[in-house]
Amino acid sequence: MSQSRENAEATSFAEAMENLDLKTPQQGELLRGTIVSISGEDAYISYGGPSEAVMDTAELEGLDVGDSIEATVVKTSPEIRVSRKLIKGKASLEQLRGAFENRLPVEGRVTGRNKGGFEVNISGLRAFCPLSQIALGKIENPDSFVNQTVEFRVTELSEDGRRIVVSRAALLKEAAAERAAETRARIVPGAELTGRVKTLTPFGAFVDLGGVDGLLHVSEMSRRRVTDPKEVVQIGQEVHVKVIKIENDGKRISLSMKDQEPDPWYDVAERYAPGTPFSGRIVRSTDFGYFVEVEPGLDGLVHVSQLPHGIKPGDTEVAIGSNVQGWVREVDPSKKRLSLSLRAVATSDPWESASQRYGIGRVVEGTVDHGGAPGIFVELEPGLTGLIPNSEISVAPGQDPSQAHQPGEKLMVRIMSIDAQRKRISLSHEAAKAAAEREEYTKFMDERGDDNAGESAMALAFKRAMEKKNR
Repeated sequence: MSQSRENAEATSFAEAMENLDLKTPQQGELLRGTIVSISGEDAYISYGGPSEAVMDTAELEGLDVGDSIEATVVKTSPEIRVSRKLIKGKASLEQLRGAFENRLPVEGRVTGRNKGGFEVNISGLRAFCPLSQIALGKIENPDSFVNQTVEFRVTELSEDGRRIVVSRAALLKEAAAERAAETRARIVPGAELTGRVKTLTPFGAFVDLGGVDGLLHVSEMSRRRVTDPKEVVQIGQEVHVKVIKIENDGKRISLSMKDQEPDPWYDVAERYAPGTPFSGRIVRSTDFGYFVEVEPGLDGLVHVSQLPHGIKPGDTEVAIGSNVQGWVREVDPSKKRLSLSLRAVATSDPWESASQRYGIGRVVEGTVDHGGAPGIFVELEPGLTGLIPNSEISVAPGQDPSQAHQPGEKLMVRIMSIDAQRKRISLSHEAAKAAAEREEYTKFMDERGDDNAGESAMALAFKRAMEKKNR
């Protein structure tokens, strides 16, 4: 390129720059530009003018370098300063119209209240805010807003500026929607969040997670049994919750607080080994037994067969809320099952040496457990129950032998047979009575010195046997 051509192009560029109209923006003018840098408390915006405009970074509200932005000129010297709000102080109707058309928030002071709403001063301009637009939800004390300075959105503006209507609720809704969008991004199963109790119901509490509500069901409030949500949380209370389920396209969010408490099943096998005594409260009943709360979050089952002798389902002794004491029968931490008994339980297998302890012919005292089709079942010791067959029970004609003795009744029985391997013991109450009578008669005759006492006792036993046979 020749020297003369370079000089000509330089001259043309200089002339073009001189002829370019780089107009300085005026106060109240709306600028559109791009954020080019952020430094400390200032953000710099390129709008096509001779210099970059400056705005407080606090007004970016999530915007970053490279994003487009609209703002109103609030100062022209010594720098072009813009704002997404109207400046404090005197605001012109043109500035207010710019905020109205561009949906920019404005700052106003609530100066009074009437039946329909509030009077608002926006930098010298008089506006009106309807009562329903001052806040979201029910307003408990409208007078509390008087003399407050808050942000509004201009919703109506007449040509002459004599009618200006503003809304604070519109801004609150938008802010809530933005928070909700951010919150929903964080709401995933397993997420741990902080929220505030919004409302209480009989079945739980609704928690505000930040524009999004989740349900904290009463069953998820604690490991212990909770019947009333008010026992655990109150409206306005800050709570830490865990998201356990999301359904219906994110509209139904289930929360839990259980994980904040230690799991009582963690070392249950060590603390509640079989044979360990316990005390607890009956919390619910079923057709097959009662659930007892041994400790918060730890319930065990008392099967109907493990109720105290003489106690039947529905008796006042086992009513819901009753305090009971008993022993642990079995524990299975993996399945979270705890089997309880309100009777004494065996800590070892009582059948291992049963044949030695209960020889045939021995008379012992037992406790009637229950009656059934084959006869009456009698507990000789914890875990060891024998049967008095109907053939060994004396009743009047037409009566049910299984009802001859009531549960809980103490009864003397004689061991008639025992099969430890099959875990069966055959008993007889009549034989025990006969043995007792023989013993008494022999004792009586011994005291008299009668040598024929033994023979007489045998005769008495034979007589009773014949009487029983002829019935």
